[in-house]
Amino acid sequence: MSIKIIILDAHTTNPGDLSWQRLSSLGQLQINPRTEKEDIIPAAHGANVIITNKCQITKEIIQALPELKCICLLATGYNNIDIVSAASNDIVVCNAAGYSTASVAQHIFSMILSVTNGIAEHSNSVHNGDWASSKFSSYTLHELQELKDMTLGIYGFGQIGKAVAKIAHAFGMKIIATRRSPEKHKTDYVTLVSEEELLDQSDFLSLNAPLTEDTMYFINKNSISKMKSTAFLINTGRGQLVNEDELADALSRKLIRGAAIDVLSQEPPSATNPFFGLTNCVLTPHVAWATKASRARLIEIVTDNVENFLRGQPQNVVS
Repeated sequence: MSIKIIILDAHTTNPGDLSWQRLSSLGQLQINPRTEKEDIIPAAHGANVIITNKCQITKEIIQALPELKCICLLATGYNNIDIVSAASNDIVVCNAAGYSTASVAQHIFSMILSVTNGIAEHSNSVHNGDWASSKFSSYTLHELQELKDMTLGIYGFGQIGKAVAKIAHAFGMKIIATRRSPEKHKTDYVTLVSEEELLDQSDFLSLNAPLTEDTMYFINKNSISKMKSTAFLINTGRGQLVNEDELADALSRKLIRGAAIDVLSQEPPSATNPFFGLTNCVLTPHVAWATKASRARLIEIVTDNVENFLRGQPQNVVS
């Protein structure tokens, strides 16, 4: 009997520039660019394997799909899956980890360099004629900064945090970090510190911790009050690591220098998101992970997950 595999929201991972060919060789593959919540059950009817990125797979959905045996995530996080219900219905849930480490680290430094060097602002200025009309051979729109000897703080020193630290080290930055398991720290150019020290000392603070009850809303009005007024916050982790209203208020009052945000608590955001209109807040649409190389690795990992499940040897199991 042919295995039925359904991708519920394929477009984000593969808008058409990559191939699903290897996955399609494993069974009868149905590819949906996106699926609304109310359409998941009819769309997944008869599926043995569901592949999804962001679709919420609830207890009700699981119980309505008796043929379902495996859920594979086009993501590392799996908070959109009812893991308990999946396990109680003998459904294996597999995630994909490590595929985007290099890309996210690259994006973080793109954000840092956009602040220190002002590439976009200076390019726009030149295109607007400011250089052509200048009396001087060069000019700056704001103070340009050298990263050497500045302090980068990393909240969550896992694989992405380590990749960010490696780049920072090449720039000659001082690097401090927090992690839940200090005994796993073996990087000689990174100093582990307390959360208080991290907030107090960081010129740039990068949020790279997973979202848990302990890390939720790590950035709030209290933690912001402990940061330097010249500090810059970067969040490529999870939107809920930040209390968005309290950060937006701090940015509007310039209690810190600014922020660069790639992830929000609601995606896509509502038109009333508090960050909109703040000139000291850089926003990108959850793209830190989304280089073509990263997405290609993700598809390969997920295909491996499906293949190993069908062999009776599931990998990357989180259920």
